[in-house]
Amino acid sequence: MLFWSAPAPLVLASRSFARRTMLSAAGIPVEIIPAKIDERAIERNLNGKRDPDELALLLSWEKASAVSFKAPSRLIVGADQTLAMGSKRFNKPANVDEAREQLRMLRGQSHTLHSATTLVQDGSVLFKVVDTARLRMRNFSDKFLDDYLEAAGPSVTESVGGYQLEKLGIHLFERVEGDYFTILGMPLLPLLDFFRFKGFLKD
Repeated sequence: MLFWSAPAPLVLASRSFARRTMLSAAGIPVEIIPAKIDERAIERNLNGKRDPDELALLLSWEKASAVSFKAPSRLIVGADQTLAMGSKRFNKPANVDEAREQLRMLRGQSHTLHSATTLVQDGSVLFKVVDTARLRMRNFSDKFLDDYLEAAGPSVTESVGGYQLEKLGIHLFERVEGDYFTILGMPLLPLLDFFRFKGFLKD
C-alpha cells in the first residue's frame, strides 16, 4: 500500500463493516479475525463498576488480546463502543422491536458515545485511546420511527442505539458534537498518529 509500511496487514479483531471501511479508506491493508468473547458476560461480571468509557476500553483490549495469541507478531487492533444516556446504558438491539424501544427512549434526548481502540502485539498493549461524542436526537414521530425502521432494515441491529450515522441514521439527529470517526466506532486520527510515530505509516 502507498502509506502502510508494516510487514503485514493490520489485523482487525472485529466484523464491523464501518471500522474495516474507515481503515481501508485510509490506505491501511486489513485482515479480519473476529474476536470470540462474551461482551455481555464481561459486563455482568463488572456489576456496573466501570464507567462507560472504561468499559469500552476494556472490551477493546479483550478483543485485541483474544486475537493476538492466534496471530503471533501481528499488529492487532480491537475496538468497542458504548452508549450511555445518564445512568442508562445501551447494548446492540437483538431485534427490530428492541431497536424501536431504544430509539423511543433516545428520541428528543442527548446521549454519549464512547469509542475505544487498543493496539496489541504478542499480548502486549502498544497503544490505547478512548474518545467521546455527544449526540442529540430529534423528537421524531412514531410514524417516522416506523418508516425509518422499515427503510433501515436489519442494519438497526448492527450498532448500539439502533442507528448508523453514516447511513439513514443521520435523519434521527438534530445535533452532533464530536469526531466523526469516534461516532462510527473508532478514534481513527489518534491511531494513525501512533502508526506514524512507530513507523508503521509513512510520515
